[in-house]
Amino acid sequence: MAVAPRYVTHMKKLHLLRHPLAQHHLAALRATATPPDEFRRLVRRLTLLLAAEATRDLATKPVRVTTPLMTAPGAQLCEHIGLVPILRAGLGMVDALLELLPQAAVWHLGVYRDERTLLPVEYYAKFKRARPVDVALVLDPMLATGGSALAALELLSQWGVKRIKLLALIAAPEGVKKVQQAFPRVEVHLVALDRRLNQHGYILPGLGDAGDRTFNARAR
Repeated sequence: MAVAPRYVTHMKKLHLLRHPLAQHHLAALRATATPPDEFRRLVRRLTLLLAAEATRDLATKPVRVTTPLMTAPGAQLCEHIGLVPILRAGLGMVDALLELLPQAAVWHLGVYRDERTLLPVEYYAKFKRARPVDVALVLDPMLATGGSALAALELLSQWGVKRIKLLALIAAPEGVKKVQQAFPRVEVHLVALDRRLNQHGYILPGLGDAGDRTFNARAR
């Protein structure tokens, strides 16, 4: 597992997933030899593990259920949850979240990074016309420069969402720092915090372009 800088690991709103299964699957996800179909399965597994941790504080209400033998006390989620995958790569995380939160709304956000300026460019955001959700989970496998994440968080804040969590598989310290400086109340959940960005804005050691590897769209 990559060693995180001290100033980041001590931030209260940053959560690193320490589970051994997560680290096992992450190693395979990074490997160049991992084919696209296996890459997608690994993203799903890691997202399930990450989501279980990120959603542990969702509010519930008490209910009673009928078993084959008697009634029993139970709990039921009582918040309106929204999933906000950042296109394209965030789509690879949606199905895993919907398996855990089948009633969640899914609001797609189209943001791409200009390869020359490394700045985010928004091209699709429909959720601004609807009623805000109680909790938004922003999904993006990679938090690199932080540009796309900041754009998403700003749009969600303008929409009126009170609680926002950012879920990423791998992040660079530079991106995490930007998010935490601009949105100190947003919780960031990661599987790994890598060393740094290179001159092209890619995470080191990282795993390359998550969108290209998910959708088998790498240049040949």
